[in-house]
Amino acid sequence: MTTVDPRERSRIYNGASDAFSRAIELVATPLIFGYLGHRLDLWLGTGALFAAVLAGFCLGYVVWKLCVAYRADMERLEAEMRTKRPARPARVPAGGA
Repeated sequence: MTTVDPRERSRIYNGASDAFSRAIELVATPLIFGYLGHRLDLWLGTGALFAAVLAGFCLGYVVWKLCVAYRADMERLEAEMRTKRPARPARVPAGGA
């Protein structure tokens, strides 16, 4: 049986927690704004105009925000990997001299 470093386990748990919170944000935020738009539509008598506009705008914003955060995370991880990469050994030219 292999043992997992506690720091690695913590990173795994934090990653799962971050993914879950982003998933909740992706679903819940547009629903809340859609509901507020629905209430506004009922008050103004405009059908489903504000519900669709607010939910769509909010969904677009959340997706954009997740993409920006993902790109920033990947750039940070790539920079970490570049600093941890071992130095390449010097290449010996063909012919041995």
